[in-house]
Amino acid sequence: MKFSNRLIYWYLQNDRDLPWRKTTNPYFIWLSEIILQQTRVNQGLSYYIKFTKEFPTIFDLAKTTESKVLKLWQGLGYYSRARNLHYSAKYISNELNGQFPSTYEEIKKLKGVGDYTASAISSICFDEPQAVVDGNVYRVLSRYFGIITPINSSAGIKEFRELAQTLIDPKQPGTHNQAIMDFGALHCKPQNPLCETCPLNDSCVALATKSIKELPVKEKKIKVKNRYFNYLVFISEDNKTILSERKGKGIWQGLYEFPLIETEKSVSKEELHKEFSTKKEILLFNKKDIIHKLSHQHLYTKFWIVKDDKLQENSINWKEIEKYAVPILIANFLKNFNPTNGYF
Repeated sequence: MKFSNRLIYWYLQNDRDLPWRKTTNPYFIWLSEIILQQTRVNQGLSYYIKFTKEFPTIFDLAKTTESKVLKLWQGLGYYSRARNLHYSAKYISNELNGQFPSTYEEIKKLKGVGDYTASAISSICFDEPQAVVDGNVYRVLSRYFGIITPINSSAGIKEFRELAQTLIDPKQPGTHNQAIMDFGALHCKPQNPLCETCPLNDSCVALATKSIKELPVKEKKIKVKNRYFNYLVFISEDNKTILSERKGKGIWQGLYEFPLIETEKSVSKEELHKEFSTKKEILLFNKKDIIHKLSHQHLYTKFWIVKDDKLQENSINWKEIEKYAVPILIANFLKNFNPTNGYF
């Protein structure tokens, strides 16, 4: 219990002033936890504020369209989080009459909710002693106890989960969980941890053995795949373009994009003409490939401006593009591109 008490004491003096810390409403806690998956607090905060303002209750979120949710989510990445959020909101609203599940096991059944999120919600909102284990917790525990089991291995996941569960304070599980997460984020940082002022430095194995930089241990990552995207940005005389929704289970499902030609390597204008089988005027917007890095793939992207007299299929007025949810890669292009500049 000494471990938990020291962390909680540190937390009560150093906790961050965050809006979801001022409530135990499970809807708001759930929303914050989903946003903060794969996202830093300083980036996720503005999205949390946008969502709670637009959808103050779970019924409001359930009633809106998936397209609206994706548009608000634009820029956060990992869009399956937004789709699962909307799906679960409709389930809770329609099947559970808006009553959020109140136990770890029931919360974990929600689409898009795993062990960590279910533990956070059940402990913070319902005082259930379920320990959270995220990147911050892995780092704190691996360093303090000197654990070298890879955190992304099956054995490591099991070992750290069991250890974390033995350390949680059953009388204040929510505070304990928030304390260890904040401690990892602010004090026991990945780089340059504040060991000199650490409340646990008299018993930290990594500090004693000078192995802080080596912990936690991770198994080698999956090989990154390179993909080559060529977006065709059509511009007609009446200022229209073409957007279509991405289908299937790949990246960016449900988002909109310009017509795409994927090639095996970066291509020239002449090569694209052959691939595209057209004699239309084409101009390369970005002289160098834009590299967009995802978890297991890097996208090398070119935006090609295509002049067309008249568009029919899926054509929309250029001014309407801002209504559509698009990948951040395309959103960044749109910030720098003006169709009235006269590219031809």
